[in-house]
Amino acid sequence: MTRHQLISAVSLLAVMASTATAATGRAVITPEQVAAAISGAAMKVLPEQVTLLSEVIAKSNSPTLNVESIEPWGSHRMKVRLGCANQEQCLPFYVSVRFDQESGAKPSVALVDQASAMSLRLNHEPKEFVVRAGSKATLLLDGGHVHIRLSVVCLENGAAGQKIRVECKDPKQTYVAEVVEGGILRGSL
Repeated sequence: MTRHQLISAVSLLAVMASTATAATGRAVITPEQVAAAISGAAMKVLPEQVTLLSEVIAKSNSPTLNVESIEPWGSHRMKVRLGCANQEQCLPFYVSVRFDQESGAKPSVALVDQASAMSLRLNHEPKEFVVRAGSKATLLLDGGHVHIRLSVVCLENGAAGQKIRVECKDPKQTYVAEVVEGGILRGSL
């Protein structure tokens, strides 16, 4: 074996050993951990009701999970956003929580979001959308003594009272606007 081959072999072994060591410091977040976090923060949830939408990896075996938001997601389901208390442990992720009529679980929750307290009406179906993603609408921008009307394209579905993202075609500018009614949005400067 030449000296060059020997150095290459040692380098390859070192890389393989460091990769194996790094991989052992990672753990998959389980439905049990998620159910415990949701039960502690908002409502009673069993691990069987939790569906992880993708495999979530954390740097430690038992990271502390925080519930960041809960919102209705179709019939008898909730979309829950979670994240690790220590943001270096894992990336934020979503799970689906199922509520069957037979289980008797009635989620009614009040959570404190990072920015403000928000009340969630979880026993109702989501509001009907009055604007759809891709549809054209009029954005009314108000500020001080200025009132501007812009033609925009909705980037998200929205119900009356919801805030959605919209885009002005020329120049390509994105705004966050409140849905007033079908085709009419309001924003501020």
